[in-house]
Amino acid sequence: MKLMMMWINLLLTGFLFADCSSTKKEEIKDGGWDIVLSGKVGFPQPGQIFIQEIKQDGSGKRDTIQLRKDYSFAKKIHLLEPGFYNVNFYGKQAVNIMLDKSNFELNVDGNNQQGFVEIKGSPDHDLINTVQRMMSESQGGQEMMALQAEFEKAVNAKNDARVSELQSKALTLIENGKLNLVALLKQQPASLALFNLLQDPNLIDKDKNADLFIIATDKFKKDWPTSHFTKELSAMTEKIKITAVGQLAPEIALANPNGQIVKLSSLRGKYVLIDFWAKWCGPCRRENPNVVKAYKRFKDKGFEVYGVSLDRNKEDWTKAIAEDGLTWTHVSDLKYFDSQAAHDYNINAIPFSILLDKTGKIIAKNLRGAALEQKLEEVLGK
Repeated sequence: MKLMMMWINLLLTGFLFADCSSTKKEEIKDGGWDIVLSGKVGFPQPGQIFIQEIKQDGSGKRDTIQLRKDYSFAKKIHLLEPGFYNVNFYGKQAVNIMLDKSNFELNVDGNNQQGFVEIKGSPDHDLINTVQRMMSESQGGQEMMALQAEFEKAVNAKNDARVSELQSKALTLIENGKLNLVALLKQQPASLALFNLLQDPNLIDKDKNADLFIIATDKFKKDWPTSHFTKELSAMTEKIKITAVGQLAPEIALANPNGQIVKLSSLRGKYVLIDFWAKWCGPCRRENPNVVKAYKRFKDKGFEVYGVSLDRNKEDWTKAIAEDGLTWTHVSDLKYFDSQAAHDYNINAIPFSILLDKTGKIIAKNLRGAALEQKLEEVLGK
């Protein structure tokens, strides 16, 4: 599964494979516990079955699994914390799994990487499957397919009004799916599956769902206080909180094209759009006309744009300002994504924009197209 392949890049801590001589006294002493990984192989091959701890530095421990005459296996594993593993059947089929405090059943073909895989007894894998099913239904279910069919008819009939209506309905369906997903994840206890899902930037919009990360982090701190998973999630959440709606925007103090330092705070008293962009950024340049339109309409009502360029040289920067007719405040340190402002705002992709109220608090993020004007109408009037 695509989501599960993210595990390889996560920083993981260790576990110990236990042999049959592990004693209850030893388990209590190290704070760990035993689980049983069992299952059956449909088509055994020459070779061995290995279970491998997945660690970024490649130091994960490996052990063998013995197959019985009836093609079944049962391996006792001693864990010190939940973790990610790979089970390799004869070099023919490899399966990534999450082990926690539940016994785990893994049934496979054993002879084909694309072959049969069945997992039982794992709340983590059940959650991953539920999320995948929810996203599939919202993006490709019967309702979406019906909208697609209607959309094609409207396009062929050149009915622009109907096309726009159907596009809006499709976006609403996708958005409702995301809202249902976030609601589900807010109810989940600390788990490897939840940690994994929160790492996926294409699944959860961090800018819109900072509260989900805060809720999840609190659960991890309570249930897994010393885990590196908690530390990693906490660090991510702290970065998200910096630019969460309702927070005071961090100060920016960079030079304008004339070399003069212009502080973001100098624009207090106005509604300010902090716009991270660059000449080389195609989507930024395509969005600029929308910002220009909004600026012309609202600049006399107390609206200002504070453009932060992630260009590398001044000529590119100033040329794009002139070409796109960007007549507002511009600053840059010409350091690309190494810009201090990019670090302070946790920017890893552009375009990225934040709308501030008169006091400098964040009230909206990434307003694209007509959405910016609609929000400005709401706060400044038509």
